[in-house]
Amino acid sequence: MFDIGFWELTIIGVVALLVIGPERLPKVARTAGMWLGRGRRFVASVKSDIDRELAAEELKRTLAKQAQSESLYDIIEETKQSIDPDVETPVKKEQHAIEPAADKQAADKQHDANG
Repeated sequence: MFDIGFWELTIIGVVALLVIGPERLPKVARTAGMWLGRGRRFVASVKSDIDRELAAEELKRTLAKQAQSESLYDIIEETKQSIDPDVETPVKKEQHAIEPAADKQAADKQHDANG
């Protein structure tokens, strides 16, 4: 963040020692370190919140895009039909299984009605 080297820190430390004095310098350094730590934690917290919000927004966009597109099952079935129209899909198989049963029930009713 800041481009402070060893000599700059040494000069700041010597000036702080002269201005503050050797008796209060440890307490001031401890307080400054505490405030610096709080600032860093605050910045890290804000950064993680922003990253989390961006990830949530990206997920919402992806889900909305998927909801607008056709389902994968429909695409697969359409492709199967375009390749070989005679291939029975699971839906067609169910319809064929239901139709004979319905025909049998109708025949049974007609047979019972006739006597």
